[in-house]
Amino acid sequence: MKGIILAGGSGSRLYPLTKYVSKQLLPIYDKPMIYYPLSTLMLGGIRDILIISDSQNLESYKKLFGTGEQFGIRLEYCVQEHPNGIAEAFILGKDFIKGDSVALILGDNIFHGENLQQLITHSISLVDLGKSVVIGHKVPDPERYGVAVMGDNNQVIAIQEKPKNPNTDIAIVGLYFYTNNVVKIAQELTPSDRGELEITDVNNVYIEKKKMEVNIMGEGFTWLDTGTFDSLHKASTFVKLLQDSSNYRLGLIDEVAFVNNFINKKQLEKNLLNLSHDFKDYIQRKYL
Repeated sequence: MKGIILAGGSGSRLYPLTKYVSKQLLPIYDKPMIYYPLSTLMLGGIRDILIISDSQNLESYKKLFGTGEQFGIRLEYCVQEHPNGIAEAFILGKDFIKGDSVALILGDNIFHGENLQQLITHSISLVDLGKSVVIGHKVPDPERYGVAVMGDNNQVIAIQEKPKNPNTDIAIVGLYFYTNNVVKIAQELTPSDRGELEITDVNNVYIEKKKMEVNIMGEGFTWLDTGTFDSLHKASTFVKLLQDSSNYRLGLIDEVAFVNNFINKKQLEKNLLNLSHDFKDYIQRKYL
């Protein structure tokens, strides 16, 4: 399976912070925001990853990550000139995806949970069986989200967009797993009334074919969407509190690469040259 990080969008809700800087390059406590979705894909063993952003910011991502070789992954980059909808990612990434299945994560979504790795690998295994998978999370205010109506065996029978009277509290979060025909599905979509290729329309095609399942994040999982000033602050506070109370660094891709055997100790030691003193001490104390 290959992975796509969608790091586009104007970020207008965060102006003036994002007037000249990509939202996904803003700091979430001690790391750029994009570190968190990248580490999520890596947790699932995904090593071929495409980063999609606008032309103004794409060079910054290339300077930050390069080819990804230092993390044992292979990174490619693609321009999305205008925010034409989440589903456009599959059209832009067609030559990258080729004949593979693909995971898509939104660049402003942060996930944490003790069993996150198992959640991702289980989702990938379902795709290997011909299903596509959305990730669900129980929320207290489902009317603010797209929500999944479920049938038997976690099969999704409908997705309701911001329903006034929701009959489910399972919100669809920004992490999706698809079979290879998602490219063809995206290419055949008609833009919505707001002129975008909607991910919900992609999901509805799979639902009609009874090929869509929801994998629900249970107790102990955290999902953060960092698209507003308040949510940026909340996410930074969450990361700080988590790291202050544990021997763990959320989203530290050097660590994720080493623990998942993408790189060896020699490469990890080389990576220390590009880390802060605090991160160096943490890595050396824990692994070297």
